[in-house]
Order: sequence, then structure tokens, then C-alpha cells
Amino acid sequence: MSEQEGDNLVSVRNLKVHFPVTGGVLQRTIGHVPAVNGVSFDLKRGETFSLVGESGCGKSTTALAVLRMQPVTDGQIIFNGVDVTHFNARQMRPIRRGMQMVYQDPFGSLNPRMKVADIIGEPLKVHHLAADRKVFRARIRELMDLVGLLPDMADRYPHEFSGGQRQRIGIARALALDPELIICDEPVSALDVSIQAQVVNLLMDLQARLGLTYLFIAHDLSVVRHISHRVGVMYLGQLVEVSSRDELFNSPKHPYTRALLDAVPVANPEIEARRPHKLITGEVPSVRNPPPGCPFHPRCPDAKSMCRQIKPVLQAVGTASVSCHLYDP
Repeated sequence: MSEQEGDNLVSVRNLKVHFPVTGGVLQRTIGHVPAVNGVSFDLKRGETFSLVGESGCGKSTTALAVLRMQPVTDGQIIFNGVDVTHFNARQMRPIRRGMQMVYQDPFGSLNPRMKVADIIGEPLKVHHLAADRKVFRARIRELMDLVGLLPDMADRYPHEFSGGQRQRIGIARALALDPELIICDEPVSALDVSIQAQVVNLLMDLQARLGLTYLFIAHDLSVVRHISHRVGVMYLGQLVEVSSRDELFNSPKHPYTRALLDAVPVANPEIEARRPHKLITGEVPSVRNPPPGCPFHPRCPDAKSMCRQIKPVLQAVGTASVSCHLYDP
């Protein structure tokens, strides 16, 4: 293993996740939906790599596949130097201590019948890490303090908390096993705007204190710009651009990335009025029946004849990687 590969906590190679489509009286498989269709990226230790794109582009499916909560059709997932692509539930059990998830919905992801102490401590019980009740309660207090919750909240139920507090409970639960990787699946999209910044700042503070690595799924580009080190832009199950945060926001390469950024309004109305817009038109094509060539060409303002016939591949453009014929040599 090279030094560069050793810096990677997660390596995803040509990941494909295809969902079967059934039909007829016997519900036989009559086709497949390529939700994720050839995604490759590396996630370095201690960084935040964000996946962005429109709803249905495959961001969350990619995250679930990395966690091995979603069957993989093809490709390779390497976590901490171990190929876990075809691990079964028993083989994944010790691996799961190193990878946890913070869910989008802070209301639906917590069991309403369990007290906060039991919710946060459930991973400790599942992995037999709580030697006795005293050790268990001490660990719960430590985790609650870590995410900014008071110890006397441990015996309350989820319905007694606000959305932001519930998400802090979810984060504490994810931290219980001291994981290296935390996948955040749109963790602030269901929260009030006033609370979103608090939760994002908490995640960044925890990363600095504990050396965490984040795979961050989002569609809010302002949140992505605040928390990310690198960003991958997905469209129709594929990565179309991978770049550092600053380069992506200051010098986007792919026409789809530029359109996403153009759609974000500027707070100053005078600047917004003068700002040129190059918005994309049309509907997102069907994932089940994607267009030939570049999947973005039916909506791309810069499309040429080659784009309608030949599918582009990710290629280096400066320090970024872009899947676009505009940059063919």
C-alpha cells in the first residue's frame, strides 16, 4: 500500500447499485434501475467529503452502500484497508464499530418508547461494551456532555426535545462506539435555519477534537461550503465533478456544477440583479432509461454533438476531476 493510499480511510471504486424492477403476475424481474452507476472516490482520514446534487441523484444510496446497508451490484468498497464489498452481516459486525451514521430525520430516527440514555447507549449494549450499569451511565454522561446536552436529560423521552436537541442525541449515539467514519445523511435539512448552524458547528468541533472523518450528504450548498474539505457533484447516479471546496465554489468546471451555484441567490439584491445566470432547463431524465452519451446533455447549455453520442469519463482538469467533453484534449 502506497503512502497516499494509506491516508485513505475509505476508497470506493466503480460502485454500482442497481435496483430490480419487477412486473407481471409472478413479479419477475423485468429490468433494473441504476441508482448509482460507476462512482469512484477516496475519503481521506480526518476530512469531510461532501456529495451534492439534486434529489434522486444517488447520494444517499451511495452512502448506504459504503455502510453496507445497501447491497452492492458491482464495484469495490475498501474501509480502513479492508475490502468489505461482499461482507455478510456477521463479518460486518466488528467493522460497524468504526462506521456510524447520523440520519436526516431527527424525529423518525429515535425510538419514541426509549429514554435518551437507552437510545445513546444501545450501541454499547449491542457490542457488549458496557461492563456494568455504572460504567454505562458514566459513558452516557460523557457522550451527552460532548454534544452539549445536560446529564439530567438522560431519563427523558425524545418527544420532550426540540429538533436540534434530537439531532444532538443522534450524534451522541453515533459517537458511542468511537467510530472513525461518520456518514451524515442531510443531518440539518429537517431543522430550522437558526438551528442548522449550531449543529454544523458542533460537527466541525467534534471532528477537530476527535479526528473524525465525515461523508456528508447534502443539497444545501451554503452548508456544504462551510463544512467541506472536498466536494463531489453527482448527477443521475454518477460523479460529474470532484474538487476541493474552494476551487469548486470559486471556479466550477462542469456545466451542471455552474448551474447549481447559479441557482443559489445572493443576499444583496443589487448584486443579485447584476449577476449573470445560466440556469438549466428541462426535467431530470429517467434513471431507468438514461440518455445516451453524457447523461446531462439534454439539459446542458454547452452540449455539442459528441455529448449526445459518447459518455465522458472523469479526467483531471487542473487539481479537479471533471466528466465533460468540454475538457477533452
